[in-house]
Amino acid sequence: MQACASAKTSNTFKTNIQFIQTSCNTTIYQKLCVNSLSSYSNKINSDPQKLAYTALSLTLKSAKNASSVIKSLSRQNNLKKNEAAALKDCVENFGESVDELKQSVKEFKNLNVTDLEYKMSNIKTWVSAALSDDDTCLDGLNEEAVNGYLQDTIRKNVQNVAQMTSNALALVNRLNYTQLHSHSP
Repeated sequence: MQACASAKTSNTFKTNIQFIQTSCNTTIYQKLCVNSLSSYSNKINSDPQKLAYTALSLTLKSAKNASSVIKSLSRQNNLKKNEAAALKDCVENFGESVDELKQSVKEFKNLNVTDLEYKMSNIKTWVSAALSDDDTCLDGLNEEAVNGYLQDTIRKNVQNVAQMTSNALALVNRLNYTQLHSHSP
């Protein structure tokens, strides 16, 4: 009996992983998509809404962590004037990105049949805006010629968040209204 239950659990896990892999094929950063979501396969259960919600939630968590790193770097005393200005702008842009991702996760939690199109439009707008804010931060680093360790560390953090944001947006855009449930993810 236990072998049967174990085989069923194994098949469910494989099905959930395959669902994630297939869904991630629609994203630009497929490997990152699969790697970041696979450990949540039992929570996602081949549900497109849960997949998109999980991707958004993980993106928000990653953005918060990156924001902390950037804020910490911006407080260094040995920054040149142009570096300090670029980091100040990046902190602001990334703060806006985190806020927009928070709004999208909150809105996603409250999805229901009422105003569904409006809420989905808001989510897509906020996630797109977050992606733009990430890009603006990176552009500022290039324009102000921030070099070395500082730029490498910020770029690595921001690019990871931007890639996760891009993936989350693709998974949200992939949802069709028949896949959206009247309950929260």
